[in-house]
Amino acid sequence: MSKACRGVRGATTVKGDDREEILKATRELLALMIHLNGMEKEDIASAIFTTTTDLVSAFPATAARQLGWLDVPLLCGHEIDVPGSLDKCIRVLVHWNTDKTQHAIQHVYLNEAQSLRPDKTLVLSSVDMEELNRWIEEQVAAWKVG
Repeated sequence: MSKACRGVRGATTVKGDDREEILKATRELLALMIHLNGMEKEDIASAIFTTTTDLVSAFPATAARQLGWLDVPLLCGHEIDVPGSLDKCIRVLVHWNTDKTQHAIQHVYLNEAQSLRPDKTLVLSSVDMEELNRWIEEQVAAWKVG
């Protein structure tokens, strides 16, 4: 089967409009998407990030750069401000070249964003999160050195 460009969706929320909180939450979201789908950065075609209009302290795409996506085209924007919609939300759509079928892709919704797609909610053990956080720390350390 040849590779097709597939969309991988994810979303998370933060408690406040704080630069480090936005970057940390976005790194966690992307790391889970990478881990669950077996994504390699060389296969990422591009990514579009949006935030709700109450988040203005950081570009979520910076988190992708911190994870090593240095050559991936990234774009940030604001989500449409629909009355009554979820606040303090970061969304991403990753365009990924993969052999996987659309049905096999795992989308990730964390924190309050689980309400956006309750059918896509996942539960990870603390061991999984510890491993994931170690990987994130390694990526960020390598980015700071480079």
